Amino acid sequence: MSAELKSAAAADVPGRLRAASGLISGRLVFTTSFGIEDQLIAHHIFTQRLPIDVVTLDTGRLFPSTYTLWQETEERYGVRIRAFYPDAQAVAGMVADQGINGFYYSKDARLSCCEVRKVEPLKRALAGAAGWITGLRADQSGNRSAVRFADWDAGRGLLKVAPLFDHRRDDVASECTKLDVPINALHAEGYLSIGCAPCTRALQPGEPERAGRWWWETDEARECGLHVRADGKLVRNVAA
Repeated sequence: MSAELKSAAAADVPGRLRAASGLISGRLVFTTSFGIEDQLIAHHIFTQRLPIDVVTLDTGRLFPSTYTLWQETEERYGVRIRAFYPDAQAVAGMVADQGINGFYYSKDARLSCCEVRKVEPLKRALAGAAGWITGLRADQSGNRSAVRFADWDAGRGLLKVAPLFDHRRDDVASECTKLDVPINALHAEGYLSIGCAPCTRALQPGEPERAGRWWWETDEARECGLHVRADGKLVRNVAA
């Protein structure tokens, strides 16, 4: 990892994105779920016209408001956001085996659903990429507390960049308001972290930010598999 990329962690978010796009040789991919962090990152990518592929994973179970925001974002910035979808046969086989909402009944079933609807499409989205930009923040959960600006993702063989790694949620929300960035209407209803509709609920007073994701599970370090190793732990490798 270059010294220039390491030093870019001291820049502001637009500067971090410019550094990543200029210093990482090869295709650079930003995966957006249209959460508030991703919307701020997308704003800077689109307004700076950076050579970064912006893609999304359409699981087929997203909230209607997420699809509305997807349309609004494309119209606001004059872009098209490429979608990667789960394999239809894999979805059909999974539903035939565990039922349409079988993920409620066991963690293995839930992880299987995440694998089919998110993890496998991500592999296709990142195929051939040299760098992956994400909306991870260190204060999102205890499991993400060690997130830094740039990590080498050994499992995928690419650099993983988190330009908002040191931002608080309030910082992100303030920037979105200042820049008039479109955000999901569900954020105002207590949905701070938004994923698939069946697996996301609004937070109760005092709950941590990601408590509404897979809320029926007791494991506090709940993840879908996009950012974890085979042992379920967050990918934390050589960091900038």
